Amino acid sequence: MNETNKENPEKWTEIELLPEWDEEYYDVYTAKKFGKWVMLKTLKDKYKSDPRFSAMIEKEFDVRYNLAHPHIVMINDYEDVPGLGRCIITDDVYGDSLAKLIREKRVTESHVEKICSQLVDALDYIQRNHIVHFPVRPETIIFTENIGNLKLIDVGFDQKEHLSPADAEDDIMNFGKVLTAVLEEVPDAPAYLRRIAAKCTEPNSKKRYRSIHELRLDLAHRSNNTVYIAIIIFLIVMIGLLVWLTSYGAPQAVE
Repeated sequence: MNETNKENPEKWTEIELLPEWDEEYYDVYTAKKFGKWVMLKTLKDKYKSDPRFSAMIEKEFDVRYNLAHPHIVMINDYEDVPGLGRCIITDDVYGDSLAKLIREKRVTESHVEKICSQLVDALDYIQRNHIVHFPVRPETIIFTENIGNLKLIDVGFDQKEHLSPADAEDDIMNFGKVLTAVLEEVPDAPAYLRRIAAKCTEPNSKKRYRSIHELRLDLAHRSNNTVYIAIIIFLIVMIGLLVWLTSYGAPQAVE
C-alpha cells in the first residue's frame, strides 16, 4: 500500500486519569497523541465554566511555554481533547511522586541528594525568571522511572517583572518542608542537612536563608566568607610566588 494512503492513527488514545498527580485546580491525565505518550492537564469540572479559571490556565500556558529546564516538565501545546476540553499538553513523565515514595517508605539517599541539588536548581531557575507558582510539595515532585531524575510538574501560573522578597522566602520555607519530609525517611542522612532544613523552616523569617544562593552555598558546605578567604589566600600565595621568582634569591637558569 502506498504510504500516503495509509490510514492515520487516531489522534488521542489511552487517556487515563492520574488521581495522585491532581493539582488544586487541575486534573492530570496520561495519554497517547498520535501514538506518543504525553500528559494532559485540564481544569477540574467545577472550574471549567468559570472564566476566571479559564483565563488562569491560558495564562499558565503562556508563562510556561518558553521555560526550558531539565528539572521542570516542558509544555508542548494547548488544545482541545475529546471528553476533556482545553488541555495543556506536556512531556510524559513516567515515574513516582515524592509523596508516593514517602508513603511507600521507598525514599533513599539518592532522592535526598537530588532534592538538595536538582530541586534547588529548578527553584533558582523559577526565581530568576520571576515565575509565580503554587507551593512546591511532595505531590508535585516526580522522580522518573529509569534514571530517577527529578521533575517539577506544577510550575508557574504567572510571571512578574520582579518577585517580592516574600516570594523567595516562601520557596525557601517550602523547600525546607520537603527536605524535612525526606530526612524523616532517611535517618542516616548527613546531620548538617537537618540543620539546613530547620533554618529553612524557622518561624522567624529573619533567621531563614535570605536567598536560594545562600541556601545553595550552605548545602555545599560553603559560605560567602569561605569563598572570599579562599580567594585572598590564593592571591597571597601567587603574589609571594611572583616576588620569589623575581628576587635575587630565586634559582638561576643554568646556561
